Amino acid sequence: MSRSANGSGSGSGAPPGAAEEEEGLPVCVAASHLDGLVLALTPNSHSYNYRSAVLFGRAALVTDADEKLYAMELITNGVARDRYRHTRVPPNAAEMQSTSVLRVRVSAGSAKVRSGMPNDHGPDRDDDAVLDRVWTGVVPVHYTMGEPLPGPYNRLRQVPGYLEEFRADFNRDAKDAAVEAATKPMQPKKAMHDD
Repeated sequence: MSRSANGSGSGSGAPPGAAEEEEGLPVCVAASHLDGLVLALTPNSHSYNYRSAVLFGRAALVTDADEKLYAMELITNGVARDRYRHTRVPPNAAEMQSTSVLRVRVSAGSAKVRSGMPNDHGPDRDDDAVLDRVWTGVVPVHYTMGEPLPGPYNRLRQVPGYLEEFRADFNRDAKDAAVEAATKPMQPKKAMHDD
């Protein structure tokens, strides 16, 4: 007889793994990123190029010290590539105690993307007077990282190479993604019966 996380046997009538799926705090994690302003002929046809995702699941507190340290390294390097090893590590006992990390078991998710140029419909596209006076297109939107400003007790004379490289890569990649979103036409949605 197998045991679930709550100690009950699999003969409890619940499907295998059901107890494990129900553990933790229900959470929803959402993220959106703006890639461009889509300016059309009419206000009603204006839009945005964007990428968005929503994840649903259950969150549990990470209590294992090694797993927590690994998660903290991933999170720190997510802020600035390779940053973790360029700091005073490992975190001390007070920092570990004051920091909580959640592990999220994702049960469902959804993503949505809009890319491409404006796509006005109707008589406006056949109206020369409208076409001659209204600019249409996409204004790419991208975040850039500015010049690093040293902190008040910084003693390094130069910004470390790993940080300059990260900043340059980030700025280039952000601009490239925004321009690609503007120039890449949307793919038509597949019907549920299409293979």
